[in-house]
Amino acid sequence: MKNFFYLMMAAMLFFSGNVFAEDDIKNDKIYFFTYDGCPYCQMANEHIQKMNVALNIEKIDIYKPGGMYLFKKCAEKFNLGRNIGTPLFCMGDNYLMGWSDENQKRFDELSLNFKK
Repeated sequence: MKNFFYLMMAAMLFFSGNVFAEDDIKNDKIYFFTYDGCPYCQMANEHIQKMNVALNIEKIDIYKPGGMYLFKKCAEKFNLGRNIGTPLFCMGDNYLMGWSDENQKRFDELSLNFKK
């Protein structure tokens, strides 16, 4: 049963990589990479909700099909290497990784370019 689980996970990762092949990271929206167990992602999400601004933003769980593919594409776009974490925001020609008071201010500034 354990081997079946690993086989299914490998197949899901393999096939999910091709789901977004034509929809790589674009410059016209914010990509918000997150996952359920990330407390900093939760804080970032709460801040975005409180902003009460209609943003062109796509929230992507890195553990859902296709999520890891786009997460890696963002890392490649900005040459982040392997030391990447969440929350990660790809915002046109800029990125933010992690959530702090400084990143919150920077997010507020950069997000103005992504209003709907």
